[in-house]
Amino acid sequence: MSGTVLAEAPERAAATAPTPPGRRARPARRWRRIVSPVALVAAWEGAARAGLLPAEKLPAPSDVLAAGARLARDGTLTTHLLDSLTRAAVGLLIGGGLALVLGTVAGLLRLGDDLVDPPVQMARMLPHLGLVPLLIIWVGIGESLKVALVALGAFFPLYFNTYAGIRDIDERLVEAARACGLGHLARLRHVVGPGALPSLFLGLRLAIGAAWLSLVVGEQVNAQTGIGFLMMEAREFSQTDVVVLGLVVYALLGLISDLALRLAERRMLTWRRGLRAT
Repeated sequence: MSGTVLAEAPERAAATAPTPPGRRARPARRWRRIVSPVALVAAWEGAARAGLLPAEKLPAPSDVLAAGARLARDGTLTTHLLDSLTRAAVGLLIGGGLALVLGTVAGLLRLGDDLVDPPVQMARMLPHLGLVPLLIIWVGIGESLKVALVALGAFFPLYFNTYAGIRDIDERLVEAARACGLGHLARLRHVVGPGALPSLFLGLRLAIGAAWLSLVVGEQVNAQTGIGFLMMEAREFSQTDVVVLGLVVYALLGLISDLALRLAERRMLTWRRGLRAT
């Protein structure tokens, strides 16, 4: 009898234990985060309907939404969106893959640091969007230009964060792993990899942001499809609602990709506890 009571005591204690304040506040915080965007959109709509914002300068959000629905129904928006996503994915794969390889080589090997890092440090001083005239001479004004701009935009943030993430690992952790008998590959897997992941995720977030910015510019240079082309075509016909729609689509793409990366970071870095805002 006493054994049963003792066994049930922890269960009753767990059931009656108070919920941590952070867990109680989390749902409320999610709702609180959408208050300011909703208020901003409502103020925008009200100002447009009151005539404070001329429709030819900045149409109401409802008009932008109606334009998006119209273009989605006839398939125009879907076609341009898929082309933009394809260019962004290919550019990120090329630029991000090269950045990971070179950043890892420069971070792990002294020879790689001596040979790879100096020219990359020199190249990062050049604004990659300012290279458009030279890229046009090198690769033309077709799809290669758009992909090259995205790749350049994604390369530098990811390279530097990969390099810094590896170099910032405490040498004492590596020495402790070596003292425990871990080989070179095991140290890379259990010490270097996890230690560099936070910087790697930061680099990915910056790289994706730079990639979308580069894509906006690239799709406005002799493009025939894409969200940027849709915006330029709308500008020729003074369709301000479609131009704003393109900006909203770019913003949503950036937001969705950033949220996906945050979710992946939260799942993969469960061991890492940082400072929480109060």
